[in-house]
Amino acid sequence: MKYLLFLSMKNLLKIASLQVDIIWENPQKNIEKYTTIINSIAEDVDLVVLPEMFSTGFSMNPSTCAETMNGESVTWLQEMACKKQIAIMGTLAIKESGTFYNRLVFVHPNGEIETNNKRHLFSYGGEDKVYTQGNEQIIINHKGWKICPMICYDLRFPVWTRNTNDYDILIFMANWPKPRISAWDVLLKARAIENMCYTIGVNRVGNDGNKLEYIGHTQTIDMLGNVISDSVENKEMIIEATLNKEELIATRNKFQFLNDRDSFEIK
Repeated sequence: MKYLLFLSMKNLLKIASLQVDIIWENPQKNIEKYTTIINSIAEDVDLVVLPEMFSTGFSMNPSTCAETMNGESVTWLQEMACKKQIAIMGTLAIKESGTFYNRLVFVHPNGEIETNNKRHLFSYGGEDKVYTQGNEQIIINHKGWKICPMICYDLRFPVWTRNTNDYDILIFMANWPKPRISAWDVLLKARAIENMCYTIGVNRVGNDGNKLEYIGHTQTIDMLGNVISDSVENKEMIIEATLNKEELIATRNKFQFLNDRDSFEIK
């Protein structure tokens, strides 16, 4: 019985998505806020997901607010992951060799870091003018799960997110504003259905320094497009969801949609 319980627990992954009102261009205050929120989360959480540019908001002023990989925010991520023995991920403005990136940082419970730079820069908002594009996709292995992290605008590009690596979870960290929130809802479901995977979208609330309003809609969707958990209110909150690997595999084996994928090359 104990062995069966162990196997069952091993196939579960509990994720806490943090829907927050990001304090504009103030890493220290944001870190204080996140610390309080994470300390309130139950001990059995496996992964905490923060929004895009969690320490500053979606700022186009990296010359004044970007950090290095040895900076306060990345150091805090490592310290919190080690202290709580959980994985934590989010994106932030990073300066490296005189270049700015909107960079995903995933920290494992042992403090080990994996990174990736945003592929699709939001040209409508001028992101491509100040940040440098990333061209690599990564798959993160955590507790037996294969996680594919994406950043905000990547959501609109199904070829880039196509499940050619047999990942289990697709995660989008975003600052997605209110006027286009219906697209966010629809595209998250589409990415989940077409890739036969759990899909998580983490969005912020509140207003940023550019007077853009955000209303959350953070959610977790299963491989058939069903919403498992979501933010029912436009406010700061923790949205938790438990993912089940056995259900994912059983659903894929039943329908086998991924076996009919097209092969292609991205340039």
